[in-house]
Amino acid sequence: MTKLLAKKALLCAAAAATTLTAAAPAYAARDYVWAAGSSTVFPFATRVAENFAKKTGKKAPKVESLGTGGGIKLFCGGVGDAFPDIANASRPMKKSEFDACAAKGVKDIVAIKIGFDGIVVATDKDGPDYNFKTEHLYLGLAANVLRQGKFVPNPYKTWDEIGTGLPGNRINVYGPPPTSGTRDAFVELGIEAGARKYPTAEELRSNNEAKFKQIVDPLRKDGWIDAGENDNAIVGTLTKTPGSLGVFGWSYLEENMDRIKGASVNGVKPSANTIADGSYPLARSLFIYVKKANIGVTQGLQEYLNEFVSDAATGKGGYLQSRGLIPLPASQHAGQQATAKALTPMARPVS
Repeated sequence: MTKLLAKKALLCAAAAATTLTAAAPAYAARDYVWAAGSSTVFPFATRVAENFAKKTGKKAPKVESLGTGGGIKLFCGGVGDAFPDIANASRPMKKSEFDACAAKGVKDIVAIKIGFDGIVVATDKDGPDYNFKTEHLYLGLAANVLRQGKFVPNPYKTWDEIGTGLPGNRINVYGPPPTSGTRDAFVELGIEAGARKYPTAEELRSNNEAKFKQIVDPLRKDGWIDAGENDNAIVGTLTKTPGSLGVFGWSYLEENMDRIKGASVNGVKPSANTIADGSYPLARSLFIYVKKANIGVTQGLQEYLNEFVSDAATGKGGYLQSRGLIPLPASQHAGQQATAKALTPMARPVS
C-alpha cells in the first residue's frame, strides 16, 4: 500500500509539472528590444531607440549592424530571447528567408516599410565628376561582361575604357559584402539593370532568369573591394584613397557632403526628391520585420514599434528625415501605421 501511494504521488506531481509547463510562456521575457540587420537602417533604428528610451524610461533597444542578410538569418534562427525581435532590412524579405523562418517556428511576421533610400556611388569631393549609365556600372563592376555577344571575364581596368567622358581613374570601388541588402539592391538596380540594356543579356533573362543572375550578378574581385558593414568606414576610405569610389546608402552621403559627392546615374543626381519620386535609378524601400509572437513578451517591443511608425519619427518632417530617411507619401505612411496597430502578418513573398 505504501509503495502504491508513493507511486500515485509521483504521478500527480508529474501531472502538475506538465500543467505548469503548458501554462508557462515558451520562453522568458527579455527586458529590452533586440533589432539586427541592415547597416542602412541602423542609424534610423538607433535614433528611434534613443527616443523610445527617453520617452518610456525603459532600456534602450539593442541595435546591431549585421547586414540585411545576416540580420534576417539571425532573426529567423528561432523563437525565444536568444534571437532578435526585429530584422532591419534594406530590401524585401525573400521567399527562401520567409520559409527558413517558418521552418524554425518563426511565424506571423509583421512587415513595416519605414521609408525610402537611395544607393549612391560616391567619390572624394575634390575628385572628378562621374556621370554613369547603368551600363557603365555593369561593365565596370560585373565579374562577367558581354563582348562581341559573349560573356567573358571582365577585362576593363579604367573607367574611360568603358564610357566616353568617364574619368581615366582605375576601377577601384569599395562597397558592402554579400550579406548586405545595400549590395543586393545595388546588384539588382545597377548591375542587372545595366546588363539588361544589351539584347543578349535581356534574352537570357527572359529565357532563364536563374542563369542570367548566375552569370551577371557576381562582382569582380579585382576592382570591387568588400569593405564590411560599416558605411562610415567606406566614407573615410574615399577621402584617403584618391580616385576610388564607394557604394553606400544616401544618408551617409547627405551627412558627409563636405567631404564626398555623389555620381549621377542615367543623368539623375541622387537627392531626397529624386529618390522619393523614383527618378533616381538606384532608389529602394527600407523595412523592419517584427515577430508578432514577441509583442507582449519582450518588454517595450510594442512601444518601440509605435515610436518607429509615429509621425514624429517616420512622418514627413520627422526626426528621421533629418538623418537622411526619405519619408513615405502620407497615404502609405498611414497604411504602415495601420499595419503596426493591427499587427497584420505579411504574406509569403512570391520570390
